Amino acid sequence: MDLVLELRGLSKHYPSYRAVESVSLSVERGTFYSLVGPSGCGKTTTLRLVAGLEEPTAGEILLNGAVITRQKPYQRNVNTVFQNYALFPHLTVYENVAFGLRRKGVAGVDRQVRAALELVQLAGKDKRLPFQLSGGERQRTALARALVLRPSVVLLDEPLSALDPSLRKQMRSELKQLQRSVGVTFLFVTHDQEEALSLSDRIAVMNHGRIEQTGSPQELYTKPRSRFVAGFLGGVNWVDGVGIRPENTRLSRTRPEGDTQSAAATITGSVFLGNCIHIQAELAGGQIVVAEVPPGDGSYRAGESVEVWWHPADEMVFPAELQ
Repeated sequence: MDLVLELRGLSKHYPSYRAVESVSLSVERGTFYSLVGPSGCGKTTTLRLVAGLEEPTAGEILLNGAVITRQKPYQRNVNTVFQNYALFPHLTVYENVAFGLRRKGVAGVDRQVRAALELVQLAGKDKRLPFQLSGGERQRTALARALVLRPSVVLLDEPLSALDPSLRKQMRSELKQLQRSVGVTFLFVTHDQEEALSLSDRIAVMNHGRIEQTGSPQELYTKPRSRFVAGFLGGVNWVDGVGIRPENTRLSRTRPEGDTQSAAATITGSVFLGNCIHIQAELAGGQIVVAEVPPGDGSYRAGESVEVWWHPADEMVFPAELQ
């Protein structure tokens, strides 16, 4: 396994709380690796520790097999794309991208800058100032500035959060294609589970400063090891301690046959989402569950009696200590 980044028992304690506690993870070279979790879970602090912007209380950080735990930010071969992009407002796109190369005194600045701008589809906009760019163009400028220095790892701190929803989806696709084309390792922080699932090769789910689970997007979504991971990565109906995803929750007007589990319920409402309909139903105990059905299957009406059912293979069950 070709590891580019390793965190070993990494912790960051402040006087009033512990932001990161004994975090260990391994990132393979060339992967898109995401840290996800709710606000305050420690994901951004972890990123800042890797960048050298925070000093750990305990643990080690290894980059390409070498310990960099106490190195200054400028000594680490990593570059950060911040949430607000942190572009120099008085410098053109070209000069923003060239800034780091000139600071390092490398040769061939013009060739490298123009190649980076071509890579992020900003050729021809090199003379514009940041205020003359769209949100997506500012993000691409920040990416070009990071990539032109050829870092071992690019650190991205929620770089899509400032974009409007439609542009955000477009930039997801562009970000993934860019990472694939250059082959550099991305360590990406987000609280958006859909973003993480659609972009990542590997994901670490964090909660209260610790890593709850790591794995591929499909593994984490279909085989979560705790209720927290299951609920954070998508909707879950909890029926008698068993979790069922809305897309695996079925409705029928008669009791289903075969190897199924079911419960009587009453339709309480529905929400049209374009590509699907979420139908809400109340179980006998008062619990609300949601079934995701195709847009043409919205014939259920509020007050109607139905059977909510699912296949046992779709159940998510956790030990009591992981509830």
